[in-house]
Amino acid sequence: MLRSMFSAISGLRAHQTKLDVAGNNIANVNTVGFKASQTVFEDTLSQVLRNGAAPNGDVAGTNPAQVGLGVKVAGITTNFGQGSTQNTGRASDFMISGDGFFVTKVGNESLYTRAGSFDTDGVGNLVTPDGAKLQGWMANALGVVDPNGPIQDLRIPTGQVLAPVATTGAAIGGNLSAGATPADTAVTSQIQMYDDLGNPHPVSVSMTKVATPENTWSVAFADTSAPPPGTLTATPTTVTFAADGTLPAAQQQIVITAGGGAWTRDVTVDLSGLTQFGGKSDAAAKTTAQSGSAMGVLEGYSLANDGTIVGIYSNGLRQNIGQLALATFVNPGGLEKAGNSSYRAGDNSGNPLVGQAGTGGRGSLSAGALEMSNVDLAEEFTGLIVAQRGFQANSRVITTSDEILQDLVQLKR
Repeated sequence: MLRSMFSAISGLRAHQTKLDVAGNNIANVNTVGFKASQTVFEDTLSQVLRNGAAPNGDVAGTNPAQVGLGVKVAGITTNFGQGSTQNTGRASDFMISGDGFFVTKVGNESLYTRAGSFDTDGVGNLVTPDGAKLQGWMANALGVVDPNGPIQDLRIPTGQVLAPVATTGAAIGGNLSAGATPADTAVTSQIQMYDDLGNPHPVSVSMTKVATPENTWSVAFADTSAPPPGTLTATPTTVTFAADGTLPAAQQQIVITAGGGAWTRDVTVDLSGLTQFGGKSDAAAKTTAQSGSAMGVLEGYSLANDGTIVGIYSNGLRQNIGQLALATFVNPGGLEKAGNSSYRAGDNSGNPLVGQAGTGGRGSLSAGALEMSNVDLAEEFTGLIVAQRGFQANSRVITTSDEILQDLVQLKR
């Protein structure tokens, strides 16, 4: 009699836990990066009323007679399936597609989260809404990231100045008409060069066909900036094409020397892309082969799929600022929830495996988007109905057991 009552009490407790879990899932249906949980039940010990017996001669075997003593919560598991994508357009919103967690730090404790809504604090650190610092690798002065080094706080150096780089190389390519006559001039587009201080120097290049020797063109450079630093001297000043219309190796480079000012570096101009074929002259500077830049100031940043944060500078250049780190676990279900949509490593989660996005089974990253909760409302409301009915059924067992006990007491009046 009492066994049924205590079994029902355990059923009430177990279904109350199921209600609690479902309620928490529904409460976090719009929480960024939230992972739904589910309750798993198992029966408790059973009382053996009669032991089983093995077959013996002409006597058949018998099964044991056992009465269960109730139910208990075996565990509360977490569903780490991918949540839906919500585009936000914010450069500091990151989403993981696949496995992995962002690594954050609060004091000396490392935490892990799927919620990628970050912002910058007063000193430029990338932080979560509750102040945890995003971890990764910062690039050196040349924009090189070492993912084999220790992770550190990621910081956006707003207002960072990118030092100017003097031009040391340029290139001219295209065709010079084989039908040109002496004094015919083909002027290329200007080459934008920079001196040691980052001052721009628009340099025009003119190529003029000369009478002798045959297939020879004179090359002249002029600094059109105002005022120019001085004269530009080119060595050599002429180039001669071979019979097949190409330049011999010895003719494929011209060195420009500036005559004064802050321009103290020679510039090597590559002419290997020049030809002298029939047709029109279309020789021009190759902007992709030109070196040098003016001073630049960090104006923004973007995120690549491998987690690299690329700075966008006012001089048009892009340079790596750092790279986000992602962590994976052998058993993510063993992580302990630490609040604020974060987890900490647990006894059964395994150690964090930290590395770059897209490597070692880690997912890829997307900027301007967030991973939403993976809670399925239809499933949760169905679970609520199941938990409610289970709770009601167990309560009926208690009232029925109580009525039987009352009848037993009233046998003698």
